[in-house]
Amino acid sequence: MSEQNDLSDFLNGKTEYALELFRFFVDEFSKVAEVNVRALKSMISIEGRHNYVYITQLGKNFVHVVFHFKTPFEENLCFNKIAQVPGTNQFNHHLRLYFKEDINDEVKAFMKLAASGNQNA
Repeated sequence: MSEQNDLSDFLNGKTEYALELFRFFVDEFSKVAEVNVRALKSMISIEGRHNYVYITQLGKNFVHVVFHFKTPFEENLCFNKIAQVPGTNQFNHHLRLYFKEDINDEVKAFMKLAASGNQNA
């Protein structure tokens, strides 16, 4: 993964631990699908043919990721919050990564689902 220059504003001043976790997440996602990492105003988008996920926060020891699906996937062990975007059929699934091991088979399955564009599966 090459971090684009426009990511520097978002990544500057972050701990090496958070940066390593961020890079690991992007690397793992790139094993599922071709990804482009793009800085937005207040978050980082990981995208390909679709917008896959948004990284909304890099803390001292975590990375906060939001998957958006058209269906709420209530039966899971990885998302700590699922919220419908008002007035839409989009459900934001919040995932907070503290360790590389948090990117387990369940998370990888949701990565594949997000990358497929078939968000109702």
